[in-house]
Amino acid sequence: MDLVKGIGAFLLVVFVLLGLTWVVQGNDFFMYKMFAPRYEAVRRETVEQSHAYRQGMVQNLENLQAQYILATPVQRGGLATIILQRAGDIPDQETLPLHTRQFLDCVRRSAPAYEQSCQAT
Repeated sequence: MDLVKGIGAFLLVVFVLLGLTWVVQGNDFFMYKMFAPRYEAVRRETVEQSHAYRQGMVQNLENLQAQYILATPVQRGGLATIILQRAGDIPDQETLPLHTRQFLDCVRRSAPAYEQSCQAT
């Protein structure tokens, strides 16, 4: 009988320890669930305001501009969609260089003759 009580007590201690571990781990999960979105939002905002990110976005838009100039009229429709999506990721477009802003304005207006209207800008 003492052996059965000893085994029962041992199993009870094991289950209590497993239960406590689960509670602690569950608490970590719920804390992460609550604070992770806020932390990531701040992190994303910090990255978007960095000089390297903004410079990379400008270079990307300039590369797309070069592709747009060389593209056929059919290809320009697809490129215009990509360009406008990428430009939409920039929170403050007033900080872009003037030639890039003019290019984006031309793409938004879907200028049929891009070479004549926007190439010199």
